[in-house]
Amino acid sequence: MKEVILAGGFGTRLSEYTESIPKPMVTVGGKPILWHIMNTYAKFDHKDFYIALGYKAEIIKEYFLNYRALNSDFTVNLSNGSIVEHQQDAVDWKVSLVDTGLNSMTGGRVKRVQNFIGNEPFLLTYGDGVANIDIDALVKFHKSHGKMVTVSAVHPGARFGELDIDNNIVTSFKEKPQVTQGWINGGYFVIEPKFFDLIEGDDTILEQGPLEKVAKMEELMSYQHDGFWQCMDTKRDRDSLEELWKSDSAPWK
Repeated sequence: MKEVILAGGFGTRLSEYTESIPKPMVTVGGKPILWHIMNTYAKFDHKDFYIALGYKAEIIKEYFLNYRALNSDFTVNLSNGSIVEHQQDAVDWKVSLVDTGLNSMTGGRVKRVQNFIGNEPFLLTYGDGVANIDIDALVKFHKSHGKMVTVSAVHPGARFGELDIDNNIVTSFKEKPQVTQGWINGGYFVIEPKFFDLIEGDDTILEQGPLEKVAKMEELMSYQHDGFWQCMDTKRDRDSLEELWKSDSAPWK
């Protein structure tokens, strides 16, 4: 299956970084969060990516155009311009960069990649959330039920530390744990091509019109992911992901 990643939003809640770069290019562990998301798919041999661009699209384009140079050691002979590559971070991904409009909404961006996807099921997620999700199990679940859309349902991370208390004695302290109650949209969709027909145009918000429609049609199924998931909406979120990476305890690594 082809993988579509939404990477065109303005990322206003992460303005500390997004005034100069698009949100998917904010780094965790020295690599853009977009790279981490792509690597999650690649670990399950899904390596045909379609990046839906918008805000500061040129920065994402430049990153992938220069990917080999940015991720390898090399020698340049300035007399003739020849380049000899040495050690490199080699990946066998195919990356298509699609300009889906500066002001398009999430649904509109999906619609704009339709010609690249064709008449086949595809994977879709947001360019700002990482998870240790089993993509093979997700796809298998989607194929098993025959519905139009599968969304990964996840437990959100708590904003505050959780205390277990017994007779006023704190018996356990967990700093911002994954909550165990309630499910939210975690991205990591599997979608049948007829879903494109439910998207009207650039102004369509994926999470409102189209997904609400498939839910009413009883064509929306949830793959319940109980493992790690975290989006990067704020600087605090980014710092939390960076700390996990630095401590070598990042579950999606």
